Amino acid sequence: MNKIVIASNNPGKLREIQGLLAPLGLEVLPQSSFNVPEADEPHHTFVENALTKARHASRIAGLPALADDSGICAEALGGAPGVYSAHYGGFPKSDERNNRKLIEDLRGKSNRRAHYYCVMVLIRHADDPEPLIAEGRWHGEVIDEPRGAGGFGYDPHFLLPEGGRTAAELSPEEKNRVSHRGQALRRLLAALQERGWRG
Repeated sequence: MNKIVIASNNPGKLREIQGLLAPLGLEVLPQSSFNVPEADEPHHTFVENALTKARHASRIAGLPALADDSGICAEALGGAPGVYSAHYGGFPKSDERNNRKLIEDLRGKSNRRAHYYCVMVLIRHADDPEPLIAEGRWHGEVIDEPRGAGGFGYDPHFLLPEGGRTAAELSPEEKNRVSHRGQALRRLLAALQERGWRG
């Protein structure tokens, strides 16, 4: 399995995943290389959406596919935005509108704890009955004023308890070491080696 299609068109997500997979010598191709349109994400759970995206990309590209579904979950909002993180502020998707809505919804709430959640799915082919699935959680809290110019999504408002920086103030390397996506991908790669998958 030396070629994998990534079931995403999100440039920030693609950069992170390609950076994490580069040391393995895998050729990581975005789904746009195969004219794969974005898949519908109709489910209420991250894992179902990730599987849907992986099967969709694999079927069209004819390659093993890696998909993730991720978002931010605020304790005071019962886990929202959750699977709706990308479109929380409406359509078309906009980081600025999403962040503004999250801050508005948390206004007046003392509990600002939140975590990023990521589930990653790797399938060998579109009908693979044994997908590899791994997850990661990254804990922090939501702050009203954005800080930092890196990252994407909710990163400027996601404050990390250790070090007092937001996710957007971390270098890409620092973020990959500790983020929800970095955790999930490392667990996925460990499971891949353990299972001895071949493309």
